[in-house]
Amino acid sequence: MEEILVTGGTGYIGSHTVVELIESGYKPIIVDDFRNSKPFILDRLAEITGEEITQYKLDCADEEALSEVFEKHPNIAGVIHFAADKAVGESAINPLKYYDNNIGGLVTVLKVLLKFKVQHFVFSSSCTVYGEPESPVVIESTPIQNAASPYGDTKIICERIIQNTVQANPNFNATLLRYFNPIGAHPSALIGELPQGIPNNLVPYITQTANGIRESLTVYGDDYPTEDGTCIRDYIHVVDLAKAHVNAIKWLSNEPAGVVEAFNIGTGKGSSVLEIIRTFEAVNQLKIKYAIGPKRAGDVIQIYANPTKAKTVLNWTAKYTIADALKHSWNWEKSLLTLK
Repeated sequence: MEEILVTGGTGYIGSHTVVELIESGYKPIIVDDFRNSKPFILDRLAEITGEEITQYKLDCADEEALSEVFEKHPNIAGVIHFAADKAVGESAINPLKYYDNNIGGLVTVLKVLLKFKVQHFVFSSSCTVYGEPESPVVIESTPIQNAASPYGDTKIICERIIQNTVQANPNFNATLLRYFNPIGAHPSALIGELPQGIPNNLVPYITQTANGIRESLTVYGDDYPTEDGTCIRDYIHVVDLAKAHVNAIKWLSNEPAGVVEAFNIGTGKGSSVLEIIRTFEAVNQLKIKYAIGPKRAGDVIQIYANPTKAKTVLNWTAKYTIADALKHSWNWEKSLLTLK
């Protein structure tokens, strides 16, 4: 059974990917310091999968500590790297935090990976690398633009670091998975998005408003050049996104060393902020209190994926609908009430 190291494996996307790895016959090893997650997620993962998952509490930027994990597990075949800060708005306010953690963490992981001759690497990238594209529909060859936020800039820099590392190390290959907007939760409602403090993403703010944690949702701008004036994004169910990582590891294992490829991981359909709110209200039979606020620094007007390359090369397509994702998000939010 191949072992796959997952940094940030108790986080939102990482935890769902751990589930999908186990279902596909892999043995995941989690490295996480719980700065953006909670230890109880480990129990939830065991409940979903029926397995106790090996986990190490450490910062993946700690080279010595990370090296010890590889020494204990000489059969690690690949690494999926999630561990990073991810909020666009926060990155505009505190850019040094993002440059330090996102870039520094990646460099350490790559150094250790190369030291222990681990060949396969899957990187958690983002559609923010496209900036404000000329066309809202982007393919992998769409030009990389100046980032609209420090968060996006770290993803651009990290992609270049990985590309240069592959070129310099002929026994190494990698995929760059450019996510669009992950939403939803596991259908079991045992794991889902768990923001620390005030949510930076739309859907957890909607669900926290629905259950009374937040008084009202702010929609950042309603005069964008879109049909209803609000920003448009490609929202993808987190389980679909998790499955893309498993397909990426499988694909890399059959590819020659020296390969580095980017893939857009999205549905190919854009939805506006107001559409998401209205769909949430419809599928969950709730009303959400919201108000229009000023535009937010770093927000792109509209962007969504052309996911053809992921379909043809990785044999991956999104299966869940927006309605599924918003139903699962609300079920997860309701389950959190039992923790209080």
